[in-house]
Amino acid sequence: MAAPRYAPTPVAEPARSYDSPDHVPAAWAPDRKAEIDGRQPAGARLGYQGPDQGYVMTLAARARARVKVQTGEDVDDVLRGCSLIALKRASLFGRAPMVHDLTLALSIWGFLSPDVPADLLAARCGLFEGVHNAAHHYAEGRVIADLVPEATLRLSHTDVAARVPAAWRELTGFGR
Repeated sequence: MAAPRYAPTPVAEPARSYDSPDHVPAAWAPDRKAEIDGRQPAGARLGYQGPDQGYVMTLAARARARVKVQTGEDVDDVLRGCSLIALKRASLFGRAPMVHDLTLALSIWGFLSPDVPADLLAARCGLFEGVHNAAHHYAEGRVIADLVPEATLRLSHTDVAARVPAAWRELTGFGR
């Protein structure tokens, strides 16, 4: 063990120094069965991976009071569908979801606005229906997340709020 220079050493003991171990292990390599070599896989039904994704549930619970739904829409459907968009956005930046991710998702579909254009209302009604039941409507939730273009997800939530509802088709990717 190293000692400070001012610590006295017995004259009878030789000075010690660092010695390398006799065996140096080989470099680490991904050789376990579940180890991912390279990038995370992408494809149908794989979603968008990122750290601490469960936090979006807390954000959704906090946003529940701000969500404005019309007759025939369910807040749980809206929050799950928009949470999937928020998770996709957060994973693009390699971070956990934050309130602005969910705000952007809710904004592009008009769920934060009291007056929604009729064509946007018609588009979102059928799209979000039943999505809160993930066991039976997983594919429908993936469609919602995959629909929104990456260019929209890279915008700030304030830029998106300024462009909605006039550019909702472009922002949501609906009808492309």
